[in-house]
Amino acid sequence: MTDETLERHRTRPPTPTTLWPTLTYRDARAAIRFLTEALGFETTALYTGETEDEVVHAELRRPDGAGIMLGSIRQDSVICALPPGTGSVYVVTDEPDAAYARATAAGAVVVQGLEDTDYGSRGFTVRDPEGVFWSFGTYAGA
Repeated sequence: MTDETLERHRTRPPTPTTLWPTLTYRDARAAIRFLTEALGFETTALYTGETEDEVVHAELRRPDGAGIMLGSIRQDSVICALPPGTGSVYVVTDEPDAAYARATAAGAVVVQGLEDTDYGSRGFTVRDPEGVFWSFGTYAGA
């Protein structure tokens, strides 16, 4: 994000997150590192289990209001028993070029490079270390 965009997000109240994709990871700590360093998320909540490596629940948000919840594989939870590395998430951004530069600088695996689409969006897709697809683009929906 540019300084101007960051300042705009700081001066207005954050958009409430009303849809929370939930993901499961074999190594939730590594996923959190990747998501914060490569994709611009900030950890807003983190609850560990019996060990510091077990993430019972984590919430991450971007300054633009996007949010996700994630955790370690757990047999006592229907959601956290889903196979890790499954799914895809689309994040709307006003600055896809900056998001792409950050992701690639952090070593994200590019699945689809930065491009303009025939429906007016500009974006890209990367995979996180466990296989989840992360798409960023300007298309905000119809």
